[in-house]
Amino acid sequence: MSVYSVAEKGWRFDFTHKGTRQTEAWFKTKQEAKRAESKRKEELINPQPLPQTPTDITFLELVNRRLDYVKAYHTEHYYQDNVFLARMWVKEWGEMMCKDITSNSIQQYMIRRSHVSNYTANKDIRYLRATFNYGLKWSCIQNNPTKNISFLPVEKQMKYIPSTQDVLKVIMVADSDTQDYLWTLKETMGRMSEVNRLEWKDVNFDERYVVLYTRKKHGGHLTPRKVPMTQRLCDVLSRRCQQRRKDKPWVFWQRYWSRKKKEWIEGPYKNRSKIMKTLCQKAKVQYFRFHPLRHLGASTLDRANVNIGSIQRILGHENRTTTEIYLHSIGEAEREAMQIFENFEKSHTDSHT
Repeated sequence: MSVYSVAEKGWRFDFTHKGTRQTEAWFKTKQEAKRAESKRKEELINPQPLPQTPTDITFLELVNRRLDYVKAYHTEHYYQDNVFLARMWVKEWGEMMCKDITSNSIQQYMIRRSHVSNYTANKDIRYLRATFNYGLKWSCIQNNPTKNISFLPVEKQMKYIPSTQDVLKVIMVADSDTQDYLWTLKETMGRMSEVNRLEWKDVNFDERYVVLYTRKKHGGHLTPRKVPMTQRLCDVLSRRCQQRRKDKPWVFWQRYWSRKKKEWIEGPYKNRSKIMKTLCQKAKVQYFRFHPLRHLGASTLDRANVNIGSIQRILGHENRTTTEIYLHSIGEAEREAMQIFENFEKSHTDSHT
């Protein structure tokens, strides 16, 4: 009998289907147990198809999901770059389903962007590819239409690295607060975002080092590294420490009026890159931004024969190849090689005269 009563457990149905036992208890009446049994048999004989996992979304939804991810795991600068480009992409493909976006349409968009510059178009390709790859990773879409699109050729130029003399000229024409900021960037070889994030708890005067934090690591984790303090940096930070407001944790902070929030905001520096144009004009030197100070410091260490591993750790790079990009000095090995070349050429020329 497939439906029966069990003491203290109510009515139960119990039957076997294709060698598998099907049973359920706790029904109040026999009729309820029979109805449940009939329903279960119907489900087994005519199973409903499993719901399909969505494999496509609109491009606008993909972009918004990707931006949320970037904001959580990457730097503010990288996030703002993505937002700027995403606004243009959405004008092109916003309401389209991702599966309907073709490689050809993206290629045509890239050609239009190349009218600005090939570098600009290539940046779009990189960020678009990352956006579609995000969708593939989370099974939101089935295809990346940027997969076979090649980067456009660019004319690579030597990066302009200011001389130490020009950097000093710029520092000398700045106000005292900006001078401290520039000295800290120069003496730590830190990224702008790292120095902006610097707090007094990260400054160790006893052991003479600062702790800089970066998100430029795999997975976007906020990763610390220790950078020893030079005497110049120690003097600058010691003076600022004595003059600091105890209620402000940041080494460099600002107070500004937020037009969006309609109130005064106090917090760490965010972006001061615009000030460099004014300072370079005032100092009458070629314009450079903050980042070349890292290149200058790395090249200085390289000329002093500091091993590349130490330079890599100071700069906070994961890969040695990244550090090599920062070394703009001509090393002794290259000079010796060219001297050998010159002597060889000279000796063979002399033997034929």
